[in-house]
Amino acid sequence: MYQPDSNIFDVLRKFFREGSSLANLIIINVAVWLLVQIIRIFLFLYNQPDAVLATSSIIRVFGVPASLTSLESKPWTLLTYMFLHIDIWHILFNMLWLYWFGKIFMEYLGSRQLLIVYLLGGISGGLVYIAAFNIFPVFHPALSASYALGASASVMAIVTAISFRVPNYSIFLLFFGRIRIVYLAVALFIFDFFMIPAGNAGGHIAHIGGALFGFLYVTITGSSKLTYSGKWKWNNIFRKKRRKQSSPFERESRPINDEEYNRLKVEKQKRIDEILEKISKGGYDSLTREEKELLFKSSGKD
Repeated sequence: MYQPDSNIFDVLRKFFREGSSLANLIIINVAVWLLVQIIRIFLFLYNQPDAVLATSSIIRVFGVPASLTSLESKPWTLLTYMFLHIDIWHILFNMLWLYWFGKIFMEYLGSRQLLIVYLLGGISGGLVYIAAFNIFPVFHPALSASYALGASASVMAIVTAISFRVPNYSIFLLFFGRIRIVYLAVALFIFDFFMIPAGNAGGHIAHIGGALFGFLYVTITGSSKLTYSGKWKWNNIFRKKRRKQSSPFERESRPINDEEYNRLKVEKQKRIDEILEKISKGGYDSLTREEKELLFKSSGKD
């Protein structure tokens, strides 16, 4: 149903001009990466023998250490590590995921909440990483030399949070076809868990920490729309159930006579047609949040 703009450069220009938290986070991450690359290039050009050591020094200053002793002397690293990337593929994939799911996130939860989830999700991922390396004996030999860096934990927090906020939201994946994002979030969590012994254990553990925060955030704040047993919602566990007047479209699932059911079905289809016509004229971004909700609820029943 989504019809992207034919000019990708116009889309990106408009996106960064908006000055949203998502745009600013991507700009900061890319700017930091470029600065690190410029430092490495100049060290190479001046034939400095310690060019590799300079990269290691940057990581030691801004990456979050697993050692509690090192963390005590560098507490700022719990914040700076989530903006630090060295490898181009690392930042490329992180920023792509941040952009894709950040756009969905802002449609339903807004720019301010995205910034909160990014920062607190990154901090949570860092804390889980530190805790794991200090608790489990297998990591003790590498404790003093281990550092974590990158936005992956923050991105996982955003992916998980929005996936449980709108679990019926579907995206198209190459080789997999159309898939609901909540299934993707669960698959990523399981993948990270089973990949811990395979290498980059600290990174996978940090991802898990970020994902757990994202899930807890939408659950505790009452934003989760994930249904349980077809009736109750997760947010009913944390707040008192309130009666509210439902719309005619929500009453469609209640027992009614055939005449009333057919009338509501016609009204709903008419409303869907109006929304689709609005998309064809002004694009998907021209829809209100209510119209997007109705559209996705309708597509989820296909």
